[in-house]
Amino acid sequence: MLNLKSKLFATAAFLLGSSFAIAQDSGPLVEALVRKGILTGQEAEELRAELLQDVAAATPVMAVPGAKPVTKLALGARLQIQYAGLSTDIANAADPADTNHFFLRRVYLVTKASFGSNWSMNITYDAAESLFDAAVVQYKNGSNTVDIGLRKAPLGFEELTSSGSLKAIERSGVTRYFIEPNNGRRLGASGYRIGLFTDGSVGNFFYGAAVTNPERVGSSTDNGNATNNNQAYWAHGGFKGKLAEGAFTVGAAVGLLPDQGGKTLGAGNDLTIWSLYGDITAGNFQLSAEYLTADVDRGASATVDASPSGYWVLASYKITPKLEGVVRYSSLDTDGRGVNLSDSVRSAPGGGTMDKLDEFFVGANYYIQGNDLKWQFGYVYGKSEDTIAGAPAEAETSGLRSQFQINF
Repeated sequence: MLNLKSKLFATAAFLLGSSFAIAQDSGPLVEALVRKGILTGQEAEELRAELLQDVAAATPVMAVPGAKPVTKLALGARLQIQYAGLSTDIANAADPADTNHFFLRRVYLVTKASFGSNWSMNITYDAAESLFDAAVVQYKNGSNTVDIGLRKAPLGFEELTSSGSLKAIERSGVTRYFIEPNNGRRLGASGYRIGLFTDGSVGNFFYGAAVTNPERVGSSTDNGNATNNNQAYWAHGGFKGKLAEGAFTVGAAVGLLPDQGGKTLGAGNDLTIWSLYGDITAGNFQLSAEYLTADVDRGASATVDASPSGYWVLASYKITPKLEGVVRYSSLDTDGRGVNLSDSVRSAPGGGTMDKLDEFFVGANYYIQGNDLKWQFGYVYGKSEDTIAGAPAEAETSGLRSQFQINF
């Protein structure tokens, strides 16, 4: 990061003539460097954090660390206030009540502390969900890191994208189906885990691996038992590079989760998940896509396995420096396991268990001050079809979603 940060400071100093001005108004500059391909999205997030730390180091503060070895202390928060107005129409059946509600989507409280140049800690608590988003101790040596504690498993490109940087407000129906907790339909095949994680890079290649508890935090007991008394194993890797006016990233990941398959969790019902993804930026345009698939032992029934698969594609374009248009499409085939509209389209009224689901989102983002202060809005449409276990043959949900976000 030192060489990258030096490049940013050199470029910004030439443009603005003051390192203090850089730190004060780094958002537009960093976004411009991303569009030009000088920085990737992940590098931009890391640089924003470093620049904020530099400002904090140069500005008197009242916060005092409780331990003498602490060399840096950073406090932060993220507030997302969302509105969802969605209705579901079920073919040849009574329709459920509409969703028409404001709610707090996320209320993050963040504490980060550094112990010299190698050791650090990150505790992020989401008061809206009453759970931790991160609770890790990290050791960093150059481009290599080791995390011990709670964080997201290294699988799912959209899942690992920061919630503060999502362009379509919510993650796609495909990502939610594969990642969120197992309810007999969704898989719970990634997301928050406790364990040991390592990440690194060599030139343009990046890689990582993890050994974790097999279950998602909050979806099972904390102690080992017949459904989680083994470890899960994860691996990912890819390549990132620069283009004339942009950048690209391609990668793949795999997770092996013992005893986490089946319609209900049980010993011997294993789960394996794969991901292939790509992302490209060119000037004001960005295109991202991901394909997810899994092998689920007894995933369709007590005697039938399932191999669900799905993909999503998202395109965005900066119409002006502050206004961005976004469109995303996702498609899911559960291979007989089943999905409800409410499983994959957040806040949607349920529409019965069916085999396939398609989702479409079109909207816009207005960046008041980059991702730190923005307003998002859009139209959501989802359709499930193909009967499973006597459910109706088709259901549709549609409506509006909007979100206001502030970070510090």
